Amino acid sequence: MLQNTGKLAGYTIFITGASRGIGKAIALKAARDGANVVIAAKTADPHPKLPGTIYTAAAEIEAAGGKALPCIVDVRDEKQINNAVGKAVEKFGGIDILVNNASAINLTGTLETPMKKVDLMLGINLRGTYLTSKLCIPHLLKSKNPHILNLSPPLNLNPIWFKNHTGEPYTMAKYGMSMCVLGMAEEFKGSIAVNALWPKTAIQTAAMDMLGGSGIDKQCRKVEIVADAAYAIFKQPTSFTGQFVIDEDILRKEGIRDFDVYAVEPGHPLLPDFFLDQQPEDLARQMKEHGATPAFKSGKTSTDSASTGPVSDMFNIIRGVLSPDIVKTTQGVYRFDLSGDHAGVWYIDLKNDAGSAGSGEPPVKADVIMTLDSSDFIKMFEGKLKPTMAFMSGKLKIKGDMGLAIKLEKMMAMMKSKL
Repeated sequence: MLQNTGKLAGYTIFITGASRGIGKAIALKAARDGANVVIAAKTADPHPKLPGTIYTAAAEIEAAGGKALPCIVDVRDEKQINNAVGKAVEKFGGIDILVNNASAINLTGTLETPMKKVDLMLGINLRGTYLTSKLCIPHLLKSKNPHILNLSPPLNLNPIWFKNHTGEPYTMAKYGMSMCVLGMAEEFKGSIAVNALWPKTAIQTAAMDMLGGSGIDKQCRKVEIVADAAYAIFKQPTSFTGQFVIDEDILRKEGIRDFDVYAVEPGHPLLPDFFLDQQPEDLARQMKEHGATPAFKSGKTSTDSASTGPVSDMFNIIRGVLSPDIVKTTQGVYRFDLSGDHAGVWYIDLKNDAGSAGSGEPPVKADVIMTLDSSDFIKMFEGKLKPTMAFMSGKLKIKGDMGLAIKLEKMMAMMKSKL
């Protein structure tokens, strides 16, 4: 695990939803440095189904070496947030770090989701994050190394995450938090570091217990991995901003190699988290294979072979190099009809927005259709086979704009450093 360095001693950290789970874990990590922690959460009285209150969390923070200020806060209520911010400034002299952790989740389809649930998710996840940030920023601007950290995912526009069985309002609400990162990172560049943090695997929390049912815990990591990742982010200067950080990735950069210490059951297969390009159907299947009963709908009973394997892995890398610059210089939509061991249809859109890539038909009509064996596709994107040579040798058939086929080589060259 990542060791405390005392870096946060005397810092004031305002954390929403800090009475339990990830929020409390981040609070305790900071408390071990001697930080001041504002526990902004709703649970003042014991809940019949959920552990902890703002007062039990405060006791744990004090025991860990920090100072605590428990505040009853519903992040949908501007007055309550204002009051908590005022109390924090009065007691601790300011606010140095804001963690937007409070979240609501409901994974049902459009027709099955009551508007009350939609309002709840958008109100807490999106509006609550924006509002709490807005009210804390004037104080953050006075800090020597201010941070805003949103517990939200990378902006993955794969349509699978917007289908009704994954809870479209939940996706919109969490992506809204991520869009706050994009906007505020630019608006306050040089003054406040604004980043997002998301776990690579499922984390054992009350929400995961609800979604996965009995048996899900052994497929999860502990909340401490997210707390350690947050701590690593807080150590960064304000120039580290606009980043969508995955917990395991940043901890590897910190020198952590043993991740079994974070596992609920070391050695047991782990469940990938949402939004990281493992299809929801596969998440549900993996839960069942290892003894859990998912509480959300998978949408279909069969697994999708396109979601795993070397081609899927290559597309994960492709998505990692997409950028507005590549889109601007390429201006083409590619469709790949693959045969062989990993047959299927895939696409890369280098014409619209910041680009996208994934399995299935492209979102708009393809400018170029490339037909080839899946093994040759992988060789092309590994830099071992140029499209022009593949075409001349008959391994690649191209229908459409040949010039765009050549432009694709620029992206392949960029990917060499990723492999």
